[in-house]
Amino acid sequence: MIATAAEARALFRAGTVAATSGWVPGRTQVNLIAVPADWAYDMLLYAQRNPKPCPVLDVTDPGGTGTILAHDTDLRTDFPAYRVWRDGELAEERTDVVDLWGDDLVAFLVGCSFTFEADLAAAGIPLRHNEQGRNVPMYVTTRQCRPAGRLHGPLVVSMRPIPADRVAEATALSARMPGVHGAPVHTGDPEALGIDDLDRPDFGDPVRAEPGDVPVFWACGVTPQAALMASRPPFAITHAPGHMLITDVPDADYRVG
Repeated sequence: MIATAAEARALFRAGTVAATSGWVPGRTQVNLIAVPADWAYDMLLYAQRNPKPCPVLDVTDPGGTGTILAHDTDLRTDFPAYRVWRDGELAEERTDVVDLWGDDLVAFLVGCSFTFEADLAAAGIPLRHNEQGRNVPMYVTTRQCRPAGRLHGPLVVSMRPIPADRVAEATALSARMPGVHGAPVHTGDPEALGIDDLDRPDFGDPVRAEPGDVPVFWACGVTPQAALMASRPPFAITHAPGHMLITDVPDADYRVG
């Protein structure tokens, strides 16, 4: 049983690879997008213009490898899995990026919907992906984010099947955490988001809904990865979808109201 965020990070630093939904309940999880310094303003502006999918919780100095969100953390090793992007194409996945982290790389740590999952679980709202031992499913939508500088791209959403009589409660609980995506962006018909088949997510795993469940969609921190694919910067490093940094910050710090 993993008791602390530091213990989880140590496991990932040692090479353990796992999707992190449900790990260390009560501690905030974050996404990663690291870009060369000459793209950093574009990324910051993109996040500012699209706060629902890109809520920035910290930004490093160029070349920085730590964050105020987690004590003694190395951003190059402490995510379970990384993606390396070259000219907008996924070049490789790996468990550390020490040799690729240049002095001009600026890292953005973006809020994650796994953070509010603890509140849903505490309220007894089922999380089907955790029940089924799967990564949360994520989908590229036909909704376009507001462009910024050289960056543009579609909104990505995560989906959780929620019992119909608990949707209002799940919406209210997640709305109390706007710094980690907040309330859903859509409930119901996936075709309204341009999603043709829930059994074929673009990232993560398909999840089986139970009778009476309704698909509920939240803005997702994988959205910057879709912007990389659309905008094609020369180089970037991100987390692998669903494989987050577990910070030392209590979830309650992002709960309002």
